[in-house]
Amino acid sequence: MGFFRRFSTLVLILLLILPLAPVQAGAEDASQVNTTTVLFTHDLHSHFLPQADGTGGESGGYARLKTALDRERENYPNALVLDGGDFSIGSLIQTMYTTQGAELRTMGALGYDAATAGNHEFDHEGTGFAQMLNAVVLSGGPSPALLMSNYKPSPENPDQLNIQRAMAAYGVQDYMLLERGGVTYGIFGLMGENSAACAPASGFVLGDVEENARRCVDALKSQGAEFIICLSHSGTNEKKKLSEDERLAEEVEGIDLIISGHTHTTLKEPLVVGDTYIVSSGPYCENLGSITLNWSAEGKELADYRLIPIDETMPEDGEISALVEEWKGLVEGGYLSRYGLSYDQVLTTLDFDLTAPEPGIQTGNALGELVADSFLWAVENLEADVPDGPVVTVTADGVLRAPLYAGEVTTSMAFDVLSMGVGADGTSGYPLVSCYLTGKELKAVAEVDASVTPIMPVAQLYMAGMEYSFNTHRMFFNRVTEARIYQDKSRTEKAPVLGGGTSAEDMGFSVTRQEREYTEIDDDQLYRVVTGMYSAQMLGTIQERSFGLLSIEPKDENGQPVTDFTQRIIYDQYGNEVKEWYALAAYLQSFAEDGLPERYSGPDGRKDVSQSWNPVELLKRPNWITLVALLVLILVAALVVVLVRWAARRQRNRRYGGRGHRWRRMM
Repeated sequence: MGFFRRFSTLVLILLLILPLAPVQAGAEDASQVNTTTVLFTHDLHSHFLPQADGTGGESGGYARLKTALDRERENYPNALVLDGGDFSIGSLIQTMYTTQGAELRTMGALGYDAATAGNHEFDHEGTGFAQMLNAVVLSGGPSPALLMSNYKPSPENPDQLNIQRAMAAYGVQDYMLLERGGVTYGIFGLMGENSAACAPASGFVLGDVEENARRCVDALKSQGAEFIICLSHSGTNEKKKLSEDERLAEEVEGIDLIISGHTHTTLKEPLVVGDTYIVSSGPYCENLGSITLNWSAEGKELADYRLIPIDETMPEDGEISALVEEWKGLVEGGYLSRYGLSYDQVLTTLDFDLTAPEPGIQTGNALGELVADSFLWAVENLEADVPDGPVVTVTADGVLRAPLYAGEVTTSMAFDVLSMGVGADGTSGYPLVSCYLTGKELKAVAEVDASVTPIMPVAQLYMAGMEYSFNTHRMFFNRVTEARIYQDKSRTEKAPVLGGGTSAEDMGFSVTRQEREYTEIDDDQLYRVVTGMYSAQMLGTIQERSFGLLSIEPKDENGQPVTDFTQRIIYDQYGNEVKEWYALAAYLQSFAEDGLPERYSGPDGRKDVSQSWNPVELLKRPNWITLVALLVLILVAALVVVLVRWAARRQRNRRYGGRGHRWRRMM
């Protein structure tokens, strides 16, 4: 009996202890602290080689990036290396995007684990994206995993099947699991709304960002992911308005870290939204980002965050240097040879800096004016069968991708300024195109610069063949006060071959500047306008962006609407597309002997910006928008006067009525 009692007691104790065992184990797991280090980049934009930074130093270059990565991996052997998209488009090496896939192949050599696609991966449209993937697969070399969860080929894309096959061959996935240092990581890629809008010709469709993010998070967690990372090409901003990636972190639970690309943001400290960290290292391989987090089931703690400069103090890795030189050789043989140019060929010299336009500053800009002048020069010197009549050329802030600093200017530097896009010939670089606008519409283009730029800085315009004045304090869409066109009294007839010699005479064109005569713009006359393909396509969106208040419809020489700008491409006498970048390069080369003229050291006044509050300046030449605004203002003022007089009369009646009542009582 005593034995049975003791045995029963032991069993009872065991039954009481066993339910506590899982709780104790869970408590130990919850207290376990893990450490994660992520090395990251975004918006590399094919910056294989260092570039001058304007201070005598250099920035970027993949051979230096490799050295920085190796140093960090020595200290953090379990670090992940990730990229947030836009790894292509931004240097001459991008010209092998569809044939060699140099960007992803070099990232593979650098040791990247995964990347996502940005909008510029589709500058060659979905078909070019597929060709790039096939080129990487055929190379047989290493390349990072490519993650794209919410950006898929459109069912209406005629090349959908081939694109899907290329994506499958490469192994493009929505998300992936990655085991590293005893931790299971879940990583997925996202395309943002604004980013997708910047790739209108991709032939892909955007799925709901937050819905797909939740789907990926749930799937990764169900498959054992302990730490979830989003490679987002959406971005952050410095405005009070919640950015896309901040909204993502706020709306989708379970994301531990967001690598944020697209907006070229440099975050000196991570953004923290809820339990999600958001990081950005800046564009163009300027920095390698590094974040280390200590985390457990109870939360996260930032252990380290650094932006490691990739500059001239960082030694170059020999193997990557050799690989980049190999890419340069292929560029010269496969792309530049048709222009008679080499990668590092000096075109001219500068005694001053030509910096990119400062966002939100409405004024002239020497670089923008130089580019607009180069387009006008290309029409006069490169185009075959130039129509008679004045020409206005236009470029926009958003297409100027790099500055030009004092010193020697090479072919690659000229390309960097205008590196976007692809032509109908399938090769890199937007071509110049022409259309016709009425004089009234031409003034509306100037009005876009004057009125839309404050809310959309990339819309700031620079023109040649036309000058105009506007007052920033006037009514929106009625800010332009003067506009006139100019043309040379005589024009040059010579046209050069592509490339050739090193001087203007060798190339076969005249560089004599003609005297200009200015004429007022006739609202009803058609004027020829030349710009890059992308800018021309944006002309048709002006009505929407101006809330229907400005209307611009590109036309042909007969006044018929233009719907396909590939039919408006400008060709030289040999049938080659005249690319934006080549127009600039050839124009610069026309100054090979004496260097770029001093007149380009600053804005030349062709865009005259006033901030006067003079009533005459504010109200002269009103259009219907200003007149309606004035009428509303007059009506409001009249209503205020009526209300004030009514209130005064009522107060007076109350005062006198009260006195009369007291007087009657006294009687």
